Amino acid sequence: MSASLDQIFVSGKQCLLSWLVGAPDWVIQIASSLINIFALLLFQPIADGIKMLIKEDIVPARADKIVHFLAPVLIAATAILALGIIPYGRDMTPFTIDGGILFFFAVGSTTELAVFMAGWGSNNKFSMLGAMRAIAQMISYELPLIITVLPVVMVVGSLMPNTIVAAQGGYALGFVPRWFVFTPWGATAFILFFVSGLVESNRTPFDVPEGESEIVAGHMTEYSGFKYATFFMAEYIGMFAITGLATTLFLGGWHAPIRMLEFIPSYVWFFAKLSTLLLVYVWLRGTLPRTRVDQIMNFAWKFMLPMAFTCIVAAAVWHYAGRGPAGWLWSLAVIAAVYFTLSILLDTRRKFAPRTYRFAE
Repeated sequence: MSASLDQIFVSGKQCLLSWLVGAPDWVIQIASSLINIFALLLFQPIADGIKMLIKEDIVPARADKIVHFLAPVLIAATAILALGIIPYGRDMTPFTIDGGILFFFAVGSTTELAVFMAGWGSNNKFSMLGAMRAIAQMISYELPLIITVLPVVMVVGSLMPNTIVAAQGGYALGFVPRWFVFTPWGATAFILFFVSGLVESNRTPFDVPEGESEIVAGHMTEYSGFKYATFFMAEYIGMFAITGLATTLFLGGWHAPIRMLEFIPSYVWFFAKLSTLLLVYVWLRGTLPRTRVDQIMNFAWKFMLPMAFTCIVAAAVWHYAGRGPAGWLWSLAVIAAVYFTLSILLDTRRKFAPRTYRFAE
């Protein structure tokens, strides 16, 4: 019985390849490779999930067992709830509420509490240090994350995601989508929102709370088995939530980029934009090195926050100048002036002396 179970996938592959009897060898080889790839993509995540489920759950003897248990549950629950207000297509919003954007950030802000519970409940110095670093980083970048949403809410006049997507419908000049990302304040706010989303999701280059070379695994040091997997599941669900909200606020939601392609189902466009942003997440993870925690904090308070407030002013200028070419140029001028001012004031090249390396003889 056990032998037959071990060979179930091999037998299934042989059954599929039996349809190609008499075909050239290269066709069979390509088909065999495609079956391997499909099986890897489909069954590997399932196998990983089962493996984490059956792993032993080790809890430190002096840990606060209730808090230690509730931390991964809370962080996963809040990440799942945040997905509920995002419009995935035309009339495809799970929960249509008036303050959808407010609900998203209210739920998401409880992540800091879950991270603190994980660090405190573990009764471990590495866990507590990692939790404090994570909370400091998340609070610092939640401010620009929320402030960059304010221009969109101001221009649209609503906190409902469906209304925000509807406001980006249509085309300027007959072919340019009316997405907010095509305005100077919208493009700047989108970049700031995307970077803040990277930090909130603990993605490279801002994965300092999980700095293996410094604090082992941060607030997850004392977690194992399915609890450990739950933290990473919440992290990836959070990635979907942040990129989904970015698509809703700045990229037109489920609207098509070209009028001729509006026959394609709306949810296809939404998930195409979502997949593109997730691809950039993965791309950055394999490209950029981890930054230092002091660099991350300086970047948040000295650059991201002033630029986020600038987006509010630029959006107001764009709105009261008539939302036309004049407003577009005035908005660009406001953002450019603040950006170049900050670039001059924060010039770090003159603040650091040349390094001198000394080697032991």
